[in-house]
Amino acid sequence: MTAYALPKLTEPAPVSAKTALLVASGDLRLSANQVCWPAQQEMEQKVTAAFAREGWTVKRAHEYNPKLQHGFIDSQRMGMDVFKNIHPDAPLIVAEAVWQYSHHVLAGLRSHRGPILTVANWSGQWPGLVGMLNLNGSLTKMGVNYSTIWSVNFDDEFFLNGIREWIQTGKITHPANHVRDLDVSKLPAAEAELGQALAAQFKREKAILGVFDEGCMGMYNAIIDDELLNPMGLYKERLSQSSLVARMRTVTDDRAIAVRQWLDERGMKFVTGSDPATELTDDQILEQCEMYIAAVEIAHEFGCAAIGIQYQQGLKDMAPASDLVEGLLNNVERPPVFDLSTGQELFAGQAIPHFNEVDEGAAVDALVTNRVWTTLGFDPATTLHDIRWGEDYTGNGVDDFVWVFLISGAAPASHFIGGYAGASSERQPPMYFRLGGGTLKGISKPGEIVWSRVYVMGGALHADMGRATVVELPREETERRWQLSSPQWPIMHAVLHNVTRDQMMGRHKANHLQVVYAPSAADADRALAAKAATFNAMGIKVHFCGV
Repeated sequence: MTAYALPKLTEPAPVSAKTALLVASGDLRLSANQVCWPAQQEMEQKVTAAFAREGWTVKRAHEYNPKLQHGFIDSQRMGMDVFKNIHPDAPLIVAEAVWQYSHHVLAGLRSHRGPILTVANWSGQWPGLVGMLNLNGSLTKMGVNYSTIWSVNFDDEFFLNGIREWIQTGKITHPANHVRDLDVSKLPAAEAELGQALAAQFKREKAILGVFDEGCMGMYNAIIDDELLNPMGLYKERLSQSSLVARMRTVTDDRAIAVRQWLDERGMKFVTGSDPATELTDDQILEQCEMYIAAVEIAHEFGCAAIGIQYQQGLKDMAPASDLVEGLLNNVERPPVFDLSTGQELFAGQAIPHFNEVDEGAAVDALVTNRVWTTLGFDPATTLHDIRWGEDYTGNGVDDFVWVFLISGAAPASHFIGGYAGASSERQPPMYFRLGGGTLKGISKPGEIVWSRVYVMGGALHADMGRATVVELPREETERRWQLSSPQWPIMHAVLHNVTRDQMMGRHKANHLQVVYAPSAADADRALAAKAATFNAMGIKVHFCGV
């Protein structure tokens, strides 16, 4: 009988009583981790102090790296190695003060048996809320139990009561009385009939989602398996960002210049300079115009009903950022792109829904929105936004909690005060985008919107839906909020209907939410019903939030 050298597997030692281990998932980009580390360090100190006041010790499960000058888990492999040394029953805190790549820690969290607490700082400058919501959505999709909490200074009663509950019971329960499951029988008859007809059209005629490289920035929750998509009549065309770059090289200068001129004629402002390392240059804009044409051509070539560009990894090392491109695609009024063989305008009079960061939950949502709003005769321009942050505000006819919804440039110009004339393009931060590229920046106009999110839970597709009003704040307040977040990006000031800050955070299963305008409050209610009916008829489980 042959004897083999078997691997020696030893389980890590259990932690001491009243001890929790802390991990921090970070970015994949060294520059981002280094810049953001001080904010993470400050947050961890406050969280540790809060637990200490409750008689608990918080220990980091991985050390600060003096060579890299940060203490984040910065790769999937590192995450696996860190979790090898964490006892699977240990109370575990995942602390996030910044944007993070969830897949760095998902392997360890998937097999962890002990109570898991995700924690974020309530900050616009440091997007820990965005990172934590993405992690929460990913854990929800995996079916891993977790609790979640957030705070400005980690000394308020909401936070302290939350961690006390977690210490005592291993979980935190957030009230969800603002949520009710859809009762189809209570939908207006016309909207219910429309939803059934649109769902049947999808299933019979089918539609293609063009995916330029799946899985952006570790967003596991943004990947929807074919087995869930295909029964609805939705299929993926798996495209490569290298093909996008290759097609850009075939676009002649005169065609790209025509796109820039079209935007100039409509009053869009480009904030340019001469140093490509730190400023937006005309050459970068020209490349973005080439990308726009290439994206439209590829969407046409493959018959895509919507497309999504990953843009963060890989593409950022080959071309300027795709944000300006994405915003143009999402608008009905946009620079024309003509077929070189026939001379025919491609997708004339139509938006080409773009799902930012290849978020496939947003893809399903944007496509359904496009069909419903077009049928109703409303502007179908839609975008996702990050749920970035928010604060109470009183003044200018507003007395409520006002969210800052922000995305890197994919918002369509028809969402902005002044349209293209009210829009500008500013360089993406060099920390993230070495090759530059501008955004499509503007202030979202006041009006009525429907918000929603499609996500995976329990192996099935779900959609949370609600209503909100976009408010106009004084310019100085808008500027203050921009400077506390990302001033290059488009901003939306939103007041959710009958959903508090903490209800939203405790329930939401993604860093993104989808928004779309309606002409009036009554129209928004009607469109909400039609969209809910369509989702339901497609097999998506609908939950109304606050409505």
